[in-house]
Amino acid sequence: MMEVADVVSGYGRIGVLRGTSFAVIRGECLGILGHNGMGKTTLLRTIMGLLSCQNGCIRFEGRAIERLATHQRARLGLGYVPQGRQIFPTLTVRENLLFGGIAKSWRAKSGTGDILPRILNDFPELKRLLDRPGGALSGGEQQLLALARALCGQPRLLLLDEPTEGIQPSIVAAMIERLHDLRARYGLSILLVEQNLDFIRGLANRALLIHRGQIGREIPRAALTDPTLVEEFIASV
Repeated sequence: MMEVADVVSGYGRIGVLRGTSFAVIRGECLGILGHNGMGKTTLLRTIMGLLSCQNGCIRFEGRAIERLATHQRARLGLGYVPQGRQIFPTLTVRENLLFGGIAKSWRAKSGTGDILPRILNDFPELKRLLDRPGGALSGGEQQLLALARALCGQPRLLLLDEPTEGIQPSIVAAMIERLHDLRARYGLSILLVEQNLDFIRGLANRALLIHRGQIGREIPRAALTDPTLVEEFIASV
């Protein structure tokens, strides 16, 4: 579904990704594990076009996208939930959701009425919050809004960056169930950056380790159930 080949990226003269390569298989949830500062967020931002791909290739559904603008990648089927959620705090929940549908041109193609009810059916907690400013929501509610906003663009591949950050454990468990349901119903593929091992175990079909901007090795699915083995894998890179 997506191939990342020898990608180099960073911030100005500060190199972060140094020849990163891997592939996402259609329908899977692929986890990316690694210590802070190893390039996890940079990887997602580069795939989404928020950072320039200085070298290498990113192919999505067989098409090279590394030179496309972010909105063009979104129209092709990439969705992104950034670390820290980054919802619009002064816009209402409804306005945040409408903004998320811009990439698919709701008004021009199908009208907002077709997609918004479906999203609210998937996220019924947001119905009573539609007229509330995003900044007035709790951390868990903001995370649900960020996820729902990304899904308004009808992505085929969803990039999730630390979705459990600052979220209560009970909400984390519910989020795992929600994402499993969305994957099953919409054929959604997920690229997940996360340090919460329980969340990775609950969602990922497999996981890759990133170390100093390069993919080091794959953690077998069976090993994800053993925190000791995961720590050994991480310590070995």
